[in-house]
Amino acid sequence: MTQTKTLAEIAELWKNDKKLYVKKSTFSAYVLLLENHLLPVFKDYTEIEDKDVQQFVFQKLEQGLSQKSIKDILIVLKMVLKFGAKNKWMQFINFEVQYPTVRETHTIEVLSRIHQKKVMSYIQEHFTFRNLGVYICLCSGMRIGEICALTWEDIDTDNGIINIRKTIQRIYVIEDGERKTELLIDTPKTKNSIREIPMSRDLLKMLKPFKKIVNPAFYVLTNDSKPTEPRTYRSYYKNLMRFLEIPDIKFHGLRHSFATRCIESKCDYKTVSVLLGHSNISTTLNLYVHPNMEQKKKAIDQMLKALK
Repeated sequence: MTQTKTLAEIAELWKNDKKLYVKKSTFSAYVLLLENHLLPVFKDYTEIEDKDVQQFVFQKLEQGLSQKSIKDILIVLKMVLKFGAKNKWMQFINFEVQYPTVRETHTIEVLSRIHQKKVMSYIQEHFTFRNLGVYICLCSGMRIGEICALTWEDIDTDNGIINIRKTIQRIYVIEDGERKTELLIDTPKTKNSIREIPMSRDLLKMLKPFKKIVNPAFYVLTNDSKPTEPRTYRSYYKNLMRFLEIPDIKFHGLRHSFATRCIESKCDYKTVSVLLGHSNISTTLNLYVHPNMEQKKKAIDQMLKALK
């Protein structure tokens, strides 16, 4: 070993190294997990063992964090520890932690067919650019950051395609110990998120007249050179749903509704996965493909029929 360092010292050196290789939004997420969760507990540690991490996990579960959130935090901890071990500042012990059995099933929020039709009909009759964003999301499954970053040049009405090339998000930046936020327009979540989505006939009909007269560099939601950011648009969406007396579901529920309608319409799963920009098809299958009782009965009937 050269000189033993504390986790706080290693984390500082790791940050300087890591920021050279990852996107600004990813780096911001790592720093936030360090500052909010890891350093308050482990900053003075020069050695971290299994029991320390297991205790940390139970502590975070008690605070109400989900297993997924805790696993994300531990990914950052592992990266910092491996960096420390590589430079011989701290020994790396490949910790294994256990989580209590989760019994509740996670359900996704989806608009019913009736409510979806109500929202889409209302927007067709009461056009505003901000309403248009909700309609596009229901027809394309776009994420909120993607719709906020969409400009008119991304909409190709000649070929009937929406090009998803960027996303917008507000990130936390910690500089010289001071926290501030910054609006960041960047490439989407993963390389699979850069995609082309065909427009429905109704959506194309709605957009074609505007495409001829708008400034191509303007953002669709504002029809202006300045975009609206996700938290502002989320608030607008909530008010719209309240006005239409639609059950309260998160904005991301529009994406879930699009995917669910595709699956219900017997679209093949690979195509749905590509439209959503998922990294792999298993994400789509785990989220949206849950056979109902009728499908289960049909499977058993087919099996028994083949047996006879």
